Amino acid sequence: MEENKTFGLSSGKVLGRRKRVQRFLFMLFRMAAIINCIALLLVVFFIILKGWKAITWEFLTQAPLESMTKGGILPCIVGTLCLGIGAIVVALPIGVASAVYLNEYARPGKTLRLIRLGISNLAGVPSVVFGLFGLAFFVIWMKMGESILAGVLTLAALTLPVIIGSTEEALKSVSNTYREASLALGATRWQTIYRVVIPAALPGILTGAILGLSRAAGETAPIMFTAAVFYTPDLPSSPFDKIMALPYHIYVLATAGTNIEATRPLQYGTALVLIALVLGMNLAAIVWRARLRKRMK
Repeated sequence: MEENKTFGLSSGKVLGRRKRVQRFLFMLFRMAAIINCIALLLVVFFIILKGWKAITWEFLTQAPLESMTKGGILPCIVGTLCLGIGAIVVALPIGVASAVYLNEYARPGKTLRLIRLGISNLAGVPSVVFGLFGLAFFVIWMKMGESILAGVLTLAALTLPVIIGSTEEALKSVSNTYREASLALGATRWQTIYRVVIPAALPGILTGAILGLSRAAGETAPIMFTAAVFYTPDLPSSPFDKIMALPYHIYVLATAGTNIEATRPLQYGTALVLIALVLGMNLAAIVWRARLRKRMK
């Protein structure tokens, strides 16, 4: 009896200590989330405060004028849309196909672990490295020159590791009972993947696409070497045209403009448009993902 009492007291102390540790860790997690939210709100509020006065109809529909000290940013908006959407169109099918192979077909072993390690490392490589790769491979070796196509392919390479990683995790989250039931009904392995596994993992796949789109639309270094130019008033008419883009335009106005102080409102206005553009594209993808989840239920 005494041993049981002693065991009960010790287990109660351990349980109490675990609860205190859990409450402390949860408090740290909440504080980290609150700090991140506050930092994000401060940045957005600052940009809105500084840039809302520059947002006019002419600013959104005109090309830059008078050495980019006046006018609008329409070529930059169009260029950013072309690069961001083009990168996802190229990277998403390749990323999904790669993740399907790694998760569904590849044999477990040292080679597979090395491939996954390489993909994880590529996801952390600085974007300027991808820019130099795009310059050497697409612009010079493949002789595409500075063009939309070279920029799209470079951004696709940049977002590919993120899409592969998130897609593979989404495929892993699909229960094996789905696969077993489909195979038991006579479906082939490919039919099971195409008609059962991928639709079940589609919300997670779209999450990776959203992350990739956000990164592609906001990058400066890769397009600086492969697609973006200092100034061009014309809208693109071919995949081999040079373009302006919002991230690079902000960089130019803030560092290399003819009159940096005079263009300060334009810098904040362009940054505000970039945030709104990325947010809008992300919201469209999030709404689509939510509808797919409702259909699955």
